Amino acid sequence: MSEDRAAKLAKQFIEAIPYARAVGMSLTEVSDGTACGIMPYDAKLVGDPRTGVIAGGAVSALLDTCGGAAVMSHASAPAGTATIDLRIDYMRPATPGQAIRARATCYHVTRSVAFVRAVAHDDDGDRPVATATGAFTVERGRMRRAPDYAPSDGGETP
Repeated sequence: MSEDRAAKLAKQFIEAIPYARAVGMSLTEVSDGTACGIMPYDAKLVGDPRTGVIAGGAVSALLDTCGGAAVMSHASAPAGTATIDLRIDYMRPATPGQAIRARATCYHVTRSVAFVRAVAHDDDGDRPVATATGAFTVERGRMRRAPDYAPSDGGETP
């Protein structure tokens, strides 16, 4: 799959996620194994009204979504992906009123798992709001279903 086609597929992926649309999330860059996205500041994303800080769950959703797009744009051209595991380290509260930007890089792909690193920041690009490492499935078209267990000796299934 060409890099342009992979980038287009990754952008369609993010646009198809209802949550991403609802919070105004969009991809700003997609290239071979890298995806950058932005989530504008919105009062409906605030976790604590007293501080005006965007909730950690919204930040993690941006990191996760960019991670999936990075996997889908990788040169190995997987047909699809899903998050297996995502570890997020929150470094500091995002500055109220500022958009959150994320950059995810798919740095290693095996037959069935892709590994991603990501960082999110507000206008202060030198001080991350959060970082993430994750593992995502690699789907290369239809997977064959494993055959059902059928003991050859007529005994019971373990």
